[in-house]
Amino acid sequence: MAKLVPLNHPALHAMAEEVTAEDFSNGTVAKIIKDLRAAIKTYDVDGYTAVAIAAPQIGVSKRLFLIEDQSADKDRLPTIIAINPSFLKVSKKSHEVAEGCLSIPDTYGIVRRHTNVTLKALNEHGKQFTRGAGGLLAQIMQHESDHLDGILFTDRAERVWNKNDPPPEMEEMT
Repeated sequence: MAKLVPLNHPALHAMAEEVTAEDFSNGTVAKIIKDLRAAIKTYDVDGYTAVAIAAPQIGVSKRLFLIEDQSADKDRLPTIIAINPSFLKVSKKSHEVAEGCLSIPDTYGIVRRHTNVTLKALNEHGKQFTRGAGGLLAQIMQHESDHLDGILFTDRAERVWNKNDPPPEMEEMT
């Protein structure tokens, strides 16, 4: 079963390769998606479940991410498989948001993200789609797309802290 790779794994710090037509036809895409689904289900820290994962996080340097909310919440995020994604539009408006990452356990930070995005990608069948998103979904799309470019949220963060030593303003939120 695929597992999250350690923080020093080269796939986390490199530009991922485009998924090719051959990757679709030879079963590579299906295998990556299956492995991402298996890996995301293993995450459960302090009662929190995962919502998204990118192929580099399991050591596969391919431009593919999966949004699949593992929570039992009835207002779960939609499941999205994005292959070779790119942003057609990003809003001029941005905001600071708190983020964490499966690849950097116990670390959180404040990252500036666009409030709205429009993503173009291929689905698991190789069909192109366009999806607009705002708020949390837009944030997740940007975070996962960064993984495909070898960028971790800590590379963008304005402030970073360990969960055992949160800054005073974050303690007020818990």
